[in-house]
Order: sequence, then C-alpha cells, then structure tokens
Amino acid sequence: MSHFSRTSRIAGCTLVVIALGAGVTACSSDGNPLSAEPYDAAGQISFNGPTKAGKKADPDKPLEITAEGSEGRITDVTATDAAGRHLSGELSADGSRWHSTSPLAADAHYTVRVSTEDEDGAPGRRVVAFDTGKPRTQKRLSVTFGPEAGTYGVGQPITADLSQPVKDKAQRAIVERGLKVASSPVVEGSWHWVDDKKLHYRPKEYWPANAAVQVRSNLDGIKISDRLWGGTAKSLKLTTGDKLVAVADAASHYMTVYKNDKEINSIPITMGKPGFETRNGVKVVIGKEYFVRMRGTTVGIAEGTSESYDLPVYYATRVTWSGEYVHAAPWSVGDQGSANVSHGCTGMSTSNAAWFYENVRPGDVVKVVNSYGHTMEPFGNGFGDWNVDWAKWRKGSALFTGDPEGPTESDPARLSPQST
Repeated sequence: MSHFSRTSRIAGCTLVVIALGAGVTACSSDGNPLSAEPYDAAGQISFNGPTKAGKKADPDKPLEITAEGSEGRITDVTATDAAGRHLSGELSADGSRWHSTSPLAADAHYTVRVSTEDEDGAPGRRVVAFDTGKPRTQKRLSVTFGPEAGTYGVGQPITADLSQPVKDKAQRAIVERGLKVASSPVVEGSWHWVDDKKLHYRPKEYWPANAAVQVRSNLDGIKISDRLWGGTAKSLKLTTGDKLVAVADAASHYMTVYKNDKEINSIPITMGKPGFETRNGVKVVIGKEYFVRMRGTTVGIAEGTSESYDLPVYYATRVTWSGEYVHAAPWSVGDQGSANVSHGCTGMSTSNAAWFYENVRPGDVVKVVNSYGHTMEPFGNGFGDWNVDWAKWRKGSALFTGDPEGPTESDPARLSPQST
C-alpha cells in the first residue's frame, strides 16, 4: 500500500518539517473541497533533523523535508523560530523535496508546519517542533548601530559597525538581511557597504520631517560562515525634526536657509578662497562646538607663513571631521556677501553664526554650490552619503537585484584638523 494511502496517515514520525496550510483541492464526502479535514501527514514526510527526544539539530546543516512514496507531494512548508524569524526555503516542482535556503539559527527553537496532498488531492498537515544546537565556534558578529538615540535632521544616515570583517558577498547578504530599518512614514531606503566592517543606510530622498525610525538586528544565532555566527545587538530608535536645509552659494556669497521647504533666512557669507576652496555638495551637520581654537598648522599651513592663523572661533557648526565648519568670523565681515577669503570654512557674522548654531541640529543638511572645490567625499570625513546618486547607492547593497529601477531585496567625536 502507498505511503500516502489513508491507512498510513496514522503512522507516527518525530521528524521536523516546515510548512503552513496548503491549498485544499480534495473533495469531502459532501463534495465541497474546502470542507475536507486535513489528515495527519506524519507518515508521508521525513526530514534530516533529530528523531529522538533531547537531540538537537545541527545548525551547520540545511533542513530538508522529503515526501515518502510516489503518490503524494508536499505543497507548502514554513518554519519559524521562537523570535518570529522565518526560515526561507525552496520546494521542488514535483513537491517531493523542500530544503532551507537560509541558515538555521543556533541554539533556537523552531516550529515547522508542513502541508501535503495525497494521490486523491486530499490535504494533509503536520506540525513538528525541534531545537538547534549551539554553534561549533564561539566567534560572534556583533553590530553597533549609530547614531545614538535622539532627534536628528532629515539628512542623518544610519550606521552599522560590525565587530568582524565580512568580505564574501553571500555572507554580506546574510548580514544585510538581518539588519532591519523601519520608518513611519514608510520610505524607500537601502543599506550600502562602506567597507568590510561598516554599512550606512539612507532613504532614496531625505527622511520625512518628524518621522520615527527603528533599527534592529535579527542576526543573533544566525550562521554567517563556518566560523562566524550572528551575535546580539542593541536596537535603536530615532526621530527626525523639521526639515532644515542650508544652501551655501560660493558664487553669490549668501547662505539661504529653508525650513520645511520655506525660506527662513538669507545670510551673507564668505567661503574658501583659491587654493582653499570649500567642498561642493551635500554635507550633514555632525556636531556643534561653542568654542574651537583653529590653527593653520592642523591643515598643513606652516607657522609663520602668510597663510598661517591661530584664532578663537565661536558658534562653530561642524560638517566634516577634517575641520570644515560654519562659524562666526568677525574678522571677515567686510568680505561677507561679496568675496571668498576663508581657508575652506563658511564664515559669517557672530550674530548670524549664533542664529545658525541655535537653529540647526546634527543631521541637518548643508549644501554647497558653485564652489571650485571638489565634491564632498561620500565616506570617511563625515556624512557625504547624499552625494552618491540613488542607482549607485543601491549597487552598494549585497541584496541588489541588478534592476536599476527596482528595489533591493531588503526593501518593500574624534580630534581632527580644523580650517577657518
């Protein structure tokens, strides 16, 4: 008699499987296919997991579920661990085999639901639970999200710093799938690998004003490679404030400040002179310092030369780690609004600098236009992330599908030189 015959439905099996309600095609005694009661499919399926009580599945091995016999098939499999994480998998076209395509979590408890169909189209179901063992290696990948919790401007990227380097693309994909960013309202965004140990996340456009952003990791216990497993990570919650964008025009010598897309101030400024041109492009405010002592030696200007300086600077809003600020420059008020005379910073009167300092926060946007300086570098000197166009940004994701118009798989303070 076939393994999928009615009499075999009561056979016991302690194997683990993954599946959830299949489509019902069999007819019941009253002729209604939707009224058929699923039978116990324990005797129709087998898996490569533990078959004895107290035994644990090897998280290094994929989970496999097979149909016993030739007259029936598996129609659906789902597996979920106690943390609610789903195990992805593939079902063969003939329904004879299902196997997991993502790593099992180590030291986890899984519930597996399998749906079957016999030769007559009658639906069967089986629910099994099993545990996985501990990883063979104690090397864990921890993740630290940034910035710190708080309220930021709409240009603030999310950062993820990894405790171990990840170079392989497939392994990067596993890591990236486990890093979750959710916002309200919902926006399109993507992770971008800066290097082997750092990722940045940003939306396609700036974050919406007054949005809520939550960042978390699902990597705990997940196998990334034979020697590396996911570890714990502290989740992060951020909010954004009003949309504040300051456009500094090196040609007109004015900075126009917009709040929620409406102009709220126009400030005469001076920017980098020839040989010290201010960087073009979008920068993000990374800090504010009421007082900074700026020396020319920190940016390579020899002491005692015509370009050397040593100045007390107030109301300094930092936009690069290399020392570019928007700050008070009372010594150049006569040139502000008409000429560029600084060593790369954006200078303005003390009163205007105080206003700017008091009205901006980290994450707000400073955009420089019409300067002869090079474009702000994307990474390593602050946040130049917005100077990477969206198509190129998405290609920096390990989950990029290759479609330039489509979503990625994952969609729906240190001391430094200073300039004046």
